Amino acid sequence: MPIVTLGIYHLVWWYKINKELKAYGEAKGYDLGQNPTNSVLALFPGGLIIFPALISYWRGTKRVQGASRLGGQEPVNGWIALILYLLLAPGFWAYLQVSLNHLWEREAEPLPGQPAPPASETMPPRLPDDQ
Repeated sequence: MPIVTLGIYHLVWWYKINKELKAYGEAKGYDLGQNPTNSVLALFPGGLIIFPALISYWRGTKRVQGASRLGGQEPVNGWIALILYLLLAPGFWAYLQVSLNHLWEREAEPLPGQPAPPASETMPPRLPDDQ
């Protein structure tokens, strides 16, 4: 979709996942981002000078890793994310989205009449305040 919409869908997607991560962090009592709008503005128009977009992707990946830790699942590998970003950006986006999909499935409440999802055995450690 990002190619078909000339990049607009990617900006919408980046805003939505950052907004979801912010809400998830607030619900769990952790900081997983403050302002999703700033994350998007770092991509466009900030991407025109390159560094804001790179920082937004780096911090976004850190947020996805933190959310995975909060959910008790294996976080995305930063090296794999970097290689995917450098070689095939849509692969990087898919890698992050698949990790988030697994997290949201794990955190989902059961539908009426359905069994509850398996509970996490232990709570992961708190994230440092400087992230």
